[in-house]
Amino acid sequence: MQQIINFLISYKNTLLFLLLFCISLIFTIESHSYHKSKFVSSANWLTGGIYNTLSGVDQYFRLKEDNKLLVEENLVLRKQLLEAQATLQEKGLQTFRIADSIYELKAGRVVANRYSHLDNYVLVNKGKKDSIQVDFGVITQKGIVGIVEQTAQKHSRVISILNSQIAVNVKLKKSNHFGTLTWDGKNPQIIQVEDIPRLAEVKKGDTITTEGRSLIFPPNIPVGKVVSFDLEPGKNYYTINVHLFNDMTNLNYVYFINNKQKTDLQSLE
Repeated sequence: MQQIINFLISYKNTLLFLLLFCISLIFTIESHSYHKSKFVSSANWLTGGIYNTLSGVDQYFRLKEDNKLLVEENLVLRKQLLEAQATLQEKGLQTFRIADSIYELKAGRVVANRYSHLDNYVLVNKGKKDSIQVDFGVITQKGIVGIVEQTAQKHSRVISILNSQIAVNVKLKKSNHFGTLTWDGKNPQIIQVEDIPRLAEVKKGDTITTEGRSLIFPPNIPVGKVVSFDLEPGKNYYTINVHLFNDMTNLNYVYFINNKQKTDLQSLE
């Protein structure tokens, strides 16, 4: 203890200088938007690199699980392709081309995932150099994840659906009655749907999907299944609890969705 006290006394001037320097640096960053933006960009670059390294180590030990998920996803995609081809044949149409789709997908890997706060985000290892832009939708093979909020050169920050600041248009798959996806901040596996009208027939086990009228998510992207619902006396809309198809506490590979007609449609709006 005496050695620590002696050290502080011996280097008191140097320590005081470093303290004042740090305080002045903080004040400079906070009071000047240019310095603040540069600091935030540098911090995002640094934390992104650290998260990427840690995620790479974790990724090595998850190769077996990842391969299993990829096999399962290939089976689902192959089934969907066969169903689509069968539908086209029934209608006497030619097989569609992928190039005809208005949606473009890019793959990425989650390097950081927050899910225990009220406002959570996901960090993904794709950014501006990969043509990722703000307001891209983000999904997995099981369902939606969130929306791109901010991009750096090599990483993107995604507002998770487990965030009080996000609202996504969704619908009852069986009836197309639409509402709004929100989160009450309690259970990361249970999310809420509001504004479904009382005229809709809601049952436990009903599937909730994206509604498709926004420019971010295509229609019919899976969200989850209804586990409970409530309609207070005198109210015109349900409050529905939905169990997510995605395990938001265990995200790995994700897909960015870009609506290639977004700019054209926004110009008309």
